Amino acid sequence: MAEERRWYTGMFSTEDWWAFWLGTFFVFLGIITMLTGFDLVGWIVKFGKWVTIEKAFKASNPDLWSPVASLIATYVIILVTTTIGAFFMKWDIKKYLVAFTLVFWISVICYIIGENAYIAATELDRAKYGIDWSLSLGGAFYITALIVGLLIGNLAPKGFREFIKLGARPEWFIKVAIVMLGAKLGYLAMKSLGYALHILVAGACATIAAYLLFWPLAYATGRKLFNLSREWSACLASGISICGVSAAIATAGAIKARPIVPVMISALIVVFAVIELIVLPGVLVAFWFHEPIAAGASLGLTVKTDGADAAAGAILDELMRSRAALDLGVQWEEGWILMSAVNTKIWIDMFIGVWAFVLAAVWVYYFERRPGEKVQKMEIWWRFPKFVLGYFLAMGLLVILGLNLYPDPTTAYKAMTPGIKPVEGALRKFFFVLTFTSIGIVTDFRTLRQEGLGRLALAYAFILAVIIIPIGWLIAYLFHMGMTPPTVTP
Repeated sequence: MAEERRWYTGMFSTEDWWAFWLGTFFVFLGIITMLTGFDLVGWIVKFGKWVTIEKAFKASNPDLWSPVASLIATYVIILVTTTIGAFFMKWDIKKYLVAFTLVFWISVICYIIGENAYIAATELDRAKYGIDWSLSLGGAFYITALIVGLLIGNLAPKGFREFIKLGARPEWFIKVAIVMLGAKLGYLAMKSLGYALHILVAGACATIAAYLLFWPLAYATGRKLFNLSREWSACLASGISICGVSAAIATAGAIKARPIVPVMISALIVVFAVIELIVLPGVLVAFWFHEPIAAGASLGLTVKTDGADAAAGAILDELMRSRAALDLGVQWEEGWILMSAVNTKIWIDMFIGVWAFVLAAVWVYYFERRPGEKVQKMEIWWRFPKFVLGYFLAMGLLVILGLNLYPDPTTAYKAMTPGIKPVEGALRKFFFVLTFTSIGIVTDFRTLRQEGLGRLALAYAFILAVIIIPIGWLIAYLFHMGMTPPTVTP
């Protein structure tokens, strides 16, 4: 007999909920520091551009922590908190401890290499670091982590690949980071409240407009052009239209598709998302530089996993800001382009539960007409991505505290900085690097050579190139045209 689900089912046993718990835990450490002045976040290691290796990283509060102590503390605290989640999710704790340790230190090495000033410094930064040339590759540490991860995931011995995957959890790491990104939005709202609200509303409107076109067009293309069955077309349309793997699995469960359907579609989603992650940021910088917020939002509409979307947004943010500094002589504030990508994706994620409910009803009452079977409305809640609650909770708390505890937003911003900046900045970025490393490790391009994936892969590529990307770019432009990030004041 199937276990009856309650509203709290999975609260301490699913990756989605544990992204909520860990993300809000770190945000609350920052809030407590902000309110009491007792530093609970100074241990967070902060990486930066360097010429001499001893300046590659430091503590968020260097008065209390040495660089090495900060790095070790960051390792221990992230290891302990994620292991608590792993324990409740019933993972193999001993294997997770070792595998995560490998992922952590590989990520640290990639971060340090990618932040070398000769690689990452812009033309405007060179004098600061006493160098005459640099590659000006902002965000190179993300690319370094991804490349190293891909080398491991595709070239390392099979036994090692399978083992290290136990500690490479890209969707979990990025969801924790997205909760902290909610804190960043609330924090930056103290400087630009109207701008933050504009991004939120524009992202919601763009998502609704795009989604009303994406799913029916993708479904019809699968059915008519590629002659896919209803179950394949529905799961493919959801996976390529909404939130990738989660949407494909939710749809498969809602329509009672065979287990092989979401498995094969999920494999395609991951591989194509990594290809998009590598290709799209460079294309957008080259051809859409003067529409940076629209470019970010377009990633949220077109890259179909939370990990790859946020990763692509992070790269785009770095590349766009580097080019703005070089070509325009202005410094755009870090994070707004990334936020436009993630914000749009979050609105899309919220459709998962609603759409799973709608499709379940259509299949039960129309296509398959199963007498006596009912679709529970709680399906919407069960499928709702819980980390999204953490994103809005973090943002809302900081806005409420800022507007009510301080005389003006500028004062609130300054008061929040010691507690919130290390969490939304240094710690969030490190979780992003963990995500990049993990994405590479779990991505196996040999998937595309598997027997039986040919027609499905062709359908996915066609729908992505002909429907999703063009419509996504158009809608992102219509709702975000002319928006650029605020500039950094000297």
